[in-house]
Order: sequence, then structure tokens, then C-alpha cells
Amino acid sequence: MSRYDLTDFEWRVIEPMLPNKPRGVPRVDDRRVLNGIFWVLRSGAPWRDLPERYGPRTTCYNRFVRWRKAGVWDRMMDAITAAHDGDIQMIDSTSIRAHQQAATGKKGDRDHCLGRSRGGLTTKIHAVVDGQGLPIRLSLTAGQSHDGQAADDLLNHVGAGTIVLADKAYDADRIRASLREKGSFANIPPKANRKSKPYFSTWLYRERNLIERYFSKLKHFRRVATRYDKLAENFLAMVQLASMRLWLRVYESTAQFQRKQRTPKRRLTF
Repeated sequence: MSRYDLTDFEWRVIEPMLPNKPRGVPRVDDRRVLNGIFWVLRSGAPWRDLPERYGPRTTCYNRFVRWRKAGVWDRMMDAITAAHDGDIQMIDSTSIRAHQQAATGKKGDRDHCLGRSRGGLTTKIHAVVDGQGLPIRLSLTAGQSHDGQAADDLLNHVGAGTIVLADKAYDADRIRASLREKGSFANIPPKANRKSKPYFSTWLYRERNLIERYFSKLKHFRRVATRYDKLAENFLAMVQLASMRLWLRVYESTAQFQRKQRTPKRRLTF
């Protein structure tokens, strides 16, 4: 078993979410195919270098793309993140350097969220995380785009009473007004050129390091740390899979801790 493979606990969580196929020829073992996809995600290797133990590389790649088009990864992301802590949420972005293989699209082709910044061809991953630093919402934009442009779609789910932490890039009247209409509170440091300074809690703002930790963990997956996918949809699916894996690790650690708490301690006798 590779250290990138799904554990038994992770597989028990994922298996019920996979599409059913009651008719026709049975498909190749789902767990083996998923392990192959996660191997590519974690190692960053090309699909053609997939080890033989995971089966044909075309099967793993085609399954990855077919389920992405069918919305399987989106539904799995929604189901796994349903238990998020909504009291405090944080929004931010991180830039990802695009490999030359990701920039092979035809001139005039549709937008693939590739843009030029100081680092060259880059893509921005925008994320909203909960109070535990676990991702809730994800999106992509070109590397040179402003962070506030993706905020509307990412924060449209915020409920009443939620505290949203963000840096100065999100200090805009539009964002603050939108959150206020939802009954939530924006804890964002005001820019220096603001005439009226909204209330800002530095004590709450210290919790924003959780989203930076999330991006750090996300970039342990080498297929995310460098963008190799030409299609933005495929790259976003890789980010979703990496995020789901982070959620599953927390679930598994929590389950193991609860199991230890329920196990009675053996009494020593002399």
C-alpha cells in the first residue's frame, strides 16, 4: 500500500458518494482508480508515469475527467464540507505558478484562468475556510486579477452571525455592505486612505493564520503546488480533491480520538 492511497476509514466515507452503475459492464475497481488519481495529485508526476499497480493510466485519467464533467467531485466536496464550523470564516488567495505544459492552449481560446504577474504565468486559488482552517468554497482566477473580484461568489453563502476575516485586499464598501445585508460581520483591517475607519478587532484577526496554514498544507500536493493542467476545470478538480483529503484526515483523527476515549483503561493489579 502506497502512503498516498486511501485509508480504510477514508474509503468508507467516500464509497457511498460514488456514482452507482447498476447496468452494463462493471467498471474497474473504484478504490484502485481513486488511489491512482491521488498518487498523481500528491506526487505531481505525469499521468503516463502512473505505476502499473493502479491499472491503465487512461482509465484513471478518463475516470477523473468524466466524473469532473458529471459533477461528482463538486457533490463530494459539498457533502464532505457540510459539517463546517460557520461561526468564523476566512477568505484569501494564493498564487500558483503555471508550468509551460499548462500554457499550450490555442490563441483566442476560452479563459483558462491563466494570467501574467511578477512570477510569470500564474493562477490564483481563492478559498474560504471555516474556524478550523478547513476549506468550504474554492474558485480560480487569472494570476493578475484582484482578490476582491472573486469575493462575491465565494461569500454568497455566508449566514447571519458569521464573522468574516480577510486582509486589506477585501476592504471595499461593496463587500462590507453585502456582508452587512446577510447579517454577518466583516473584520477587515481598513486601508490607510479611508476617511472613516470601520471597527476592526486585532484579537480576532490573529485567527486568520488558519487560512495561511491551509494553503501551506494544500501545496504539499505537488499537482496543486505547480499547475500542470491546461484546463482550469481539471486544475480546480485537483484542488478540490486535495481539500477533501485534508477534511478526511481531520475526520479520521477525530474518530480515532473518540475511539480512544471510549476504550476503558486496563487496571493494573499487583
